[in-house]
Amino acid sequence: MLVLASASPRRQELLRNAGIDFISHPVAIPEVPRPGEQARAFAERVAREKALAVGEPGRGNFVLGADTVVVVDGLILGKPRDQTDAGRMLHLLSGRSHRVITGVCLKGPVREQVDPHKQEGESFPPDVRSQTTLVTMDSLTDADIGFYIRTEEPMDKAGAYAIQGLASRWISRIEGDYFNVVGLPVSLVWRMLRYHHYEL
Repeated sequence: MLVLASASPRRQELLRNAGIDFISHPVAIPEVPRPGEQARAFAERVAREKALAVGEPGRGNFVLGADTVVVVDGLILGKPRDQTDAGRMLHLLSGRSHRVITGVCLKGPVREQVDPHKQEGESFPPDVRSQTTLVTMDSLTDADIGFYIRTEEPMDKAGAYAIQGLASRWISRIEGDYFNVVGLPVSLVWRMLRYHHYEL
């Protein structure tokens, strides 16, 4: 069984749509970049901390942690603190391209075919990877931003927008994995699971 270290309804929906069974085990991890920490390293570190916070998931189980950030002008945009912060982020993204990075961490039991020298019940070192997608957003007016903030949709989203929601009307181009922008690069997760001999 896969244990998802997240309460995100978007990540849960993506896993369900891909036919990957899981249980949700939300964890509370501070999502604050360290001084000088680059966006990819930050997303991967937080994903790893989420997976490790679950603890030992039980015999035969795997744990999946993930964290998504938006990057523009070298600035890391997480979830907005309030409506003013959401407006700031949307003004930064308006009429420009930005990167969306999702860090993914998988930990689970060592299988004999992976490493015959490991003892039964041991875990493999957390496998941490990431995916990047380039997204272009149309120019937004103050009225657009005000309307969008009032819908509350931006408030729990990295970068203050949901590509699968109302903000889709302003996304003119993406280069890379769409699902990565939603919150989980499903194909990457699947490849990681299969590499470590996960069985449905």
